[in-house]
Amino acid sequence: MNRIKQSLICCACMLWVCQALAQDTRVQRIHEEALVIDAHNDVLYRSVMRGKDIGRRIQTGHSDLPRLREGGVDVQVFAVWCDEKYGEGTAFAYANKQIDALMSVIRDYPGAIALATDVKSIKQVVSQGKIAALIGIEGGHMIESRIDYLDSLFKRGARYLTLTWNNSLPWASSATDEARNPQRLKHKGLNDFGRQVVRRMNELGMMVDLSHVGRQTFFDVMQVTTKPILVSHSNAYALMAHPRNLQDDQIKAVAENGGVICLNFYSGFLDPIHYAKINQLYKKYVAVHDTVKRSTDAKYNLLPPTAKEQLRPSLSILLDHIDYMVNVAGINHVGIGSDFDGITSTPKGLDDCRDFPKITAGLLQRGYSEADIRKILGENVLRVMEAQEE
Repeated sequence: MNRIKQSLICCACMLWVCQALAQDTRVQRIHEEALVIDAHNDVLYRSVMRGKDIGRRIQTGHSDLPRLREGGVDVQVFAVWCDEKYGEGTAFAYANKQIDALMSVIRDYPGAIALATDVKSIKQVVSQGKIAALIGIEGGHMIESRIDYLDSLFKRGARYLTLTWNNSLPWASSATDEARNPQRLKHKGLNDFGRQVVRRMNELGMMVDLSHVGRQTFFDVMQVTTKPILVSHSNAYALMAHPRNLQDDQIKAVAENGGVICLNFYSGFLDPIHYAKINQLYKKYVAVHDTVKRSTDAKYNLLPPTAKEQLRPSLSILLDHIDYMVNVAGINHVGIGSDFDGITSTPKGLDDCRDFPKITAGLLQRGYSEADIRKILGENVLRVMEAQEE
């Protein structure tokens, strides 16, 4: 009897191993066949502008060209970013310096990466086995309230502009200020110049990115734009009530517009208890009583590595946000915008850009069809890009 039990256990184990291997093979095939587009990555600011050679494997951050290739990323949008300290006379120049830095990477590694500016060139670059590099400008302050600067960045290859970062502009208000600092605002939403910016972007074929913008700005844009919009790195407010996330009426508006919402990997935009956990762990590991008033981000930075690891939610929480977006907006309006190298905490298992296949595996386990997985991984973003060219 013992031998019979042992044989049955061995057979069950072998069957489980075979099924697991078959599943892994299927995940690998789906991921390799899909066009994988990451709509937002901050490696330019995080690494390239600090002198790091991302053409080779580096030991810091989430991204470099070898790791992007290992993660099966075919199209990477490189965010051009600076904070509000850069203003008139400096922001536009700094944006161009970052684009120059990206171009240097492309020149140094012509066999690994190439600039793409439209759907045709994306497909051509990817067919050559290279990473297609797109440029996104994260923050309208980098055009310094000048349409000619917008035109110039477009000519250099920029294919989206995030209208605001966390800081509001003379012509558009941010989510942070509308929700938390309304006293800073001279007006909410777009003014006449802001509407002019949106119209010009439609004319150029440049995607209007509504991550970071306030609700009033969001809906003002929807009244002006004639093209589908992009939300490059935001999540569902219903699951995590953060001003950077989209409420249901916004999600439905994107669907009606024909646009796409790309999910962000940041724990603080995914996990509803993330900030409470930071405070708890800060008291446990750093200071039970702290007379110095510190921001939550400052407290996070003071945590030891073991505490930071405890903060990371499971990968399932990102899949929950994807499910929610699909349920509210529809399968044709959901994508991926990791925010790698712009965020401090990610779900467990998403350590860097090598881990994109784990999203494919998670979607497959949740019952998504191969066709729907391909849409989420890249086809939806590609469709919105193509619509700009019409």
